[in-house]
Amino acid sequence: MATIYVDGEAYEVNSDNNLLDECLSLGFNLPYFCWHPAMGSVGACRQCAVKQFRDENDKQGRIVMACMTPASDGTRISISDPEAVEFRSSVIEWLMTNHPHDCPICDEGGECHLQDMTVMTGHNYRRYRFNKRTHLNQYLGPFINHEMNRCIQCYRCVRFYREEADGRDFDVFAAHNHVYFGRHEEGILESEFSGNLVEICPTGVFTDKSLKRHYTRKWDMTTAPSICVNCSVGCNTIPGERYGSLRRIRNRYNQEVNGYFLCDRGRYGYEFVNDQRRIRQPLARQEGNDTPQPVTQEEAHRQLQDLLAGEKKIIGIGSPRASLEANFALRTLVGAENFFTGISQKEHQLSELALKILRQGPARSPSLHDIGQSDVVFVLGEDVTNTAPMVAFALRRAARQRPTEKARQRNISTWDDAAIREIVQNERGPFYVATPAQTKLDDIATKTYRATPQDLARLGFAVAHLIDPQSAEVNDLPETLAPLAEEIAQALKEAEKPVIVSGTSCASSELMQAAANIAQALSKPDQPAALCYTFPESNSLGLGMLGAGDLQAASKALKEGEAKTLIILENDLFRREKTDFVNDLLQTAKHVIAVDHLENATTVKADLVLPAATFAEGDGTLVNNEGRAQRFFQVFMPPAPIQESWRWIGDMLQINRESESLVWNNLDDIIANLVQVLPELKSVTEIAPPASFRIDGEKVPRQSFRFSGRTSMLANINVSEPKPPDDPDSALAFSMEGYEGNPPPPLIPRYWAPGWNSVQALNKFQAEVGGPLKGGDPGIRLIEPAQTSKKSYFNQVPQPFAVQQDQWLVLPLYHIYGSEELSVLSPGIAERMPAPYLGLNPDDATERKLEEGQTIQFILGEMQLELPIKLMDSLPRGMAGLPAGLPGMSGFDLPAWGSLKAR
Repeated sequence: MATIYVDGEAYEVNSDNNLLDECLSLGFNLPYFCWHPAMGSVGACRQCAVKQFRDENDKQGRIVMACMTPASDGTRISISDPEAVEFRSSVIEWLMTNHPHDCPICDEGGECHLQDMTVMTGHNYRRYRFNKRTHLNQYLGPFINHEMNRCIQCYRCVRFYREEADGRDFDVFAAHNHVYFGRHEEGILESEFSGNLVEICPTGVFTDKSLKRHYTRKWDMTTAPSICVNCSVGCNTIPGERYGSLRRIRNRYNQEVNGYFLCDRGRYGYEFVNDQRRIRQPLARQEGNDTPQPVTQEEAHRQLQDLLAGEKKIIGIGSPRASLEANFALRTLVGAENFFTGISQKEHQLSELALKILRQGPARSPSLHDIGQSDVVFVLGEDVTNTAPMVAFALRRAARQRPTEKARQRNISTWDDAAIREIVQNERGPFYVATPAQTKLDDIATKTYRATPQDLARLGFAVAHLIDPQSAEVNDLPETLAPLAEEIAQALKEAEKPVIVSGTSCASSELMQAAANIAQALSKPDQPAALCYTFPESNSLGLGMLGAGDLQAASKALKEGEAKTLIILENDLFRREKTDFVNDLLQTAKHVIAVDHLENATTVKADLVLPAATFAEGDGTLVNNEGRAQRFFQVFMPPAPIQESWRWIGDMLQINRESESLVWNNLDDIIANLVQVLPELKSVTEIAPPASFRIDGEKVPRQSFRFSGRTSMLANINVSEPKPPDDPDSALAFSMEGYEGNPPPPLIPRYWAPGWNSVQALNKFQAEVGGPLKGGDPGIRLIEPAQTSKKSYFNQVPQPFAVQQDQWLVLPLYHIYGSEELSVLSPGIAERMPAPYLGLNPDDATERKLEEGQTIQFILGEMQLELPIKLMDSLPRGMAGLPAGLPGMSGFDLPAWGSLKAR
């Protein structure tokens, strides 16, 4: 710690930080542009100038940049010194000489950091009367709009894109005083994290193109704290709504999870909420119609009464994309013995295996923040960029940890980004990637290895044995592979914070076991190794914690038991299992009730379909891949009869069990019931304040105090101002009236503070800039490693892969744009989605006289596929790849053996 003096007052600060960081942490309003808490200092904009004095007797002082000056003990500065104030005013004036001053038509208007800093410096009159330099804008893809004339040359964008996200198709180009940030030629930005430019840019150079399609002013959006539903990582988000339509997603800071950033799928995959395929009213099968037809809410309740009254046994199928509360509600309705997870047998086994390893083993599941602090990385079998993008982003940060030590050894502060980059250059720490095919992380890998899942698992088992000889030995490891295993094992043993990353995408239990063996071998009683598993969907782990059987078990129970009514919760079963199996399952049931928010192949075959709320229209809890339970809140009230799935099931509960009725009036009621039945989930009650929570007797408003047009929004219905909807489930209000200070972190609906209208207002909500939020980061971990020194290794080492004559082992290949069920309905995501293909090794293709792009007929089990060939150098011989989850490419039980149809 150190003592610094700001305008004569003494403050205790962290001496490892710079003055700008500490001044903002202390609550001072000091303007800046180029500095960013996640990227450090480069001193490019000169906007954070302060006056520094040698001692208390120095009256002259000198101008220094706060972001480039350490907060060392005894430092004396003045923010309000007239010379410093004048300097900052002159800086903003010349930064604005070429700016178009187009705030009234700029998409960034109203939450622009440049606007805030201009006002903060007192620059309110434009004296510049000469021609401005102008630039041509570029097409950068479906996510980002480019308006280069607003640029003030802060360099934030290029620093993030090239140095944080490791992108290579975006740069800065300059000729004398003309500086241009963009691509060498226009085209789609390739990075999966390009959307962060929208929040990184302090002006309106990069803006949200999806918002532009249904634009509304930022202060006119209703917002609430939420969780991304597009993968298992559980990034914290702030969705924005206007007129019953979701307009955008913004990052919500959580130091332990996503920090300041989001991936592009999470940021732009929200438009399924507005899609035409939304189920907005009950649908019921009518005589003479093949598909369910719209009915009234009253008719839907009457049919529920007919279908459920007197039913002693009902089969319930849950979903990994439904909330913990919704799944528990269905489990309560049908009974634990009749509740099933709604996933395939293979996926179910993998989830159970992961839960067992994380609960009983010594290794600890790391947060994204933990992963980013790791110094040695081993990715085993998982294409992380496509299955859990923000894990890949954290791994890129981890790759820079070991080289950064060089800078620390030279007494260079970690915040001095320019100096660190000069020393580190392109060096990366030990980083090993072993996957079936090429991945985006290969560009930072020390070594890569390509093989089938069973050979990858063998490498993993060999590495574990080299670390701890008590683990299973691989006796026949190829001589060519032994040096790689030894190198990886040595790097992991020497690491202070190693991380092992694996997951379920290869559908290989051996791979997950091998990763567990490595993590166990590395773990010490007082220092558990980090073992990160990725899962397919937003609540895969939470669903597994409820304990239930898979779809095969559900089919068996339906066929052999007395139950004839089937309830399917937010789940398209045709994406989970083979078509014939699902058709047989649905036909076995006498009645099928589906609760979902999107029309799909399963809802079409249901007798009754009930319209469920999406994440933006309901409240609930999701458990991410770390085992962190997090709450999402309703952003806007959907029109009746849409409601949360657990409310629909609560209605069914009243019909089915009138004599022993269990009433859930709000979310708190069902959570209380949940933790009573499943005590191991008792921490779920602590995730967020209850619905009764108030600050000074007030709720937290979802609407900004600047929210306009409220009276006229429903003037087509009634000219009087309607009463805001009641929210019995949370301490949030559908109003702009309420507590406008700093609410508890789980309830923060937006970042705003006086003078800070942009996302940079976040620094007013943090305990210290770049640190946790005041009151702690949202979410509670439900899984911790077992406190034991005993190690129990997996010993079943798989046999080596053998190439089969005229057959290929077909594996799923995942794509960030297209493989996830919901996000693919967003136009921008759909534009980036690849067309279906069959990936083959070029040597395999040449041997059979096949060429790139040639359409072939491929036999996979009982299915015949007609697909174009995509030659992939990275695929091992004897292995083929199919894109997972793309429309028309689901329902396969992969891995599986396939062959070409005879000509």
